[in-house]
Amino acid sequence: MTRSLCSKLFTVARRPAPALLAAALAFAVAGCQTTQPMEAAGSLGAAAPRATTDWKRSADAWGERYRFNPNDPQAAINYATALRGNGQRSQAVAVLEQASIAHPRNMDVLGAYGRALADVGNYKQALDVLGRAHTPDQPDWRILSVQGAVLDQMGRHDEARRYYATALRIAPDEPSVLSNLGLSYALSKDLVRAENTLRRASTQSRVDPRVRQNLALVVGLQGRFAEAEGIARTDLTSDEAAANVAHLKTVLAQQNGWKESSQAGKPPVLAQGS
Repeated sequence: MTRSLCSKLFTVARRPAPALLAAALAFAVAGCQTTQPMEAAGSLGAAAPRATTDWKRSADAWGERYRFNPNDPQAAINYATALRGNGQRSQAVAVLEQASIAHPRNMDVLGAYGRALADVGNYKQALDVLGRAHTPDQPDWRILSVQGAVLDQMGRHDEARRYYATALRIAPDEPSVLSNLGLSYALSKDLVRAENTLRRASTQSRVDPRVRQNLALVVGLQGRFAEAEGIARTDLTSDEAAANVAHLKTVLAQQNGWKESSQAGKPPVLAQGS
C-alpha cells in the first residue's frame, strides 16, 4: 500500500464523501487495478521483475536488443514492459506504437500497447487497441480484464464488470481478475461486496501480494484497522503495515474534517500533499 497508488485510496468511509474526495477515490482505486498480468506475462510479455534495480537492468538489456533489431516484436514488448516498470511510461508507449505500426496484426504487440496506453491515461485509444488484441471467437481473459480495468477508470463500472464476468468464465477464480472486480465494487462504494470479492481472490493458490494489500485497504476503509494491519503484515514489514494504517486513519480523519467544515458553512481546506 505505501509503495503504490493504492495508498491514495483512502477517500471512502461508511458515510458519503465530498465531491472532490469522491473524485480522488475514483483515481486511486483505478490505480490499484492491474492492467498487466500479476503472474509472468507469458505470451503477452516477459516475466516481471520486482525491484527497481531489476527493472533498470531489464530495460538496459532489452533496450540493447531492441536497438539492434527494432523490428523484433518480442524485444519491443519486453523493452516496453521494463520501461513501464522503471516508470518510463511515455517511452514505453512510443516503443509499442512503432511496433504496432510494423506489426499491426500481432496481438501480443497490441495487448502490450493497449496496456501502455492505459498507463498514461489514454483510455479511449487503449480500448480501441485492446479490442484488436483478441477476437470474439478466441477471447483472451487477460485482455478482457485489462479492458474492464480501463472501463472502470472511465467510470463505466457496469460495463467493466461484464468484461470481468466473461474473463472469469474463461479463467474461473483467477485472482487478478477477481482483484480488479473487487476494486470495481470499491469504486462504486460497495465496500462489502468489494471485500468479499477480494477475500475470494486472496484464497487462491496463485495469489499476488497486491491482492492482499487491496484487501487490507478495503478492510481498513471500513474502520477495521487492526484487521487491516494484520492482513498487510502478510507481505509487508510490521513497520510498513503500521505506517499504512496510520496514513489511512489520517486521511479518514481529514475526510471527517471536510464534512464538518462543510456543515459549518466553512470552505474545506485540503491538506498539502494529500
